[in-house]
Amino acid sequence: MEQANNEELMAHLMATDAHFRSLIEEHSLYHKQLEQLESKGSVTLAEDEVEHRLKKQKLRLKDEINMILSRAAAAQVA
Repeated sequence: MEQANNEELMAHLMATDAHFRSLIEEHSLYHKQLEQLESKGSVTLAEDEVEHRLKKQKLRLKDEINMILSRAAAAQVA
């Protein structure tokens, strides 16, 4: 049940909150870039540094997305 509520909340925020939508889009972009790097098999030192930076940025975005979701969920309950 909680998963369905979370998906509904995400859909609502995607439709109504431009900042939230941009965070999701940026997170998705980093995810795709990481998949491309990881599919290469062997990577250069520079690519390894890029991969590390992308993972940190992706995690920062995920934390911000989850914070927004938590605040929105708390506001629905209140």
